[in-house]
Amino acid sequence: MEALAKRVSNRHFGRGELLFSEGDACTGLFLVASGKIRIFKLSPSGREQLLAVEGSGSSFAELPVFDGGNYPASASALEDAELLFISRKDFQNFCLEHPEVALKVIAVVGARLRRLVGIIEELSFTTVRQRLIALILRLAQANGASSMKGISIELTKSHQELASELGTVRELVSRNLGRLQAEGFLQVDGRKIIVKDLEGLKHEQSGNE
Repeated sequence: MEALAKRVSNRHFGRGELLFSEGDACTGLFLVASGKIRIFKLSPSGREQLLAVEGSGSSFAELPVFDGGNYPASASALEDAELLFISRKDFQNFCLEHPEVALKVIAVVGARLRRLVGIIEELSFTTVRQRLIALILRLAQANGASSMKGISIELTKSHQELASELGTVRELVSRNLGRLQAEGFLQVDGRKIIVKDLEGLKHEQSGNE
């Protein structure tokens, strides 16, 4: 830790500030001290695909540090963030001095690759409706509150942010929420969703896959 601390510099990014864009030359990797960083890709038409949200204790941009390529995606601050930056050369030298760190990095990159394969699989083999239902079911299980009306969920993201996460556009998220409400599965009130038919939603997801 002492050897690594000598090589890092502190950087502050305000909410919405861009750290780097896809295709920029890689200057080094980042560690998140506080705040959240969103990693994303943009299509030529401007459609966004969210790849990950990295929080305190996470690192990112390891791959181009080792393969010599450019940053493969863009990164921006989801909220005010304090980051530690290590230059590419310094981190490579650090790994030569401490090979066990390189093994840890390989494990992190491997886990990230598995997650990206999951995203590709979901985008390739499921519809927007299925992905939206899967997300609602995960939220209901993770932090849903039961009531007489059903399971209440408070969305912390806008329809645009949900669209980025689901690999689609805002209009399709809104349209599919409206259809699920019309079909009696949900009640939508702004960012509050009440799941009225949990088993029905599960059946919709499994029956359409």
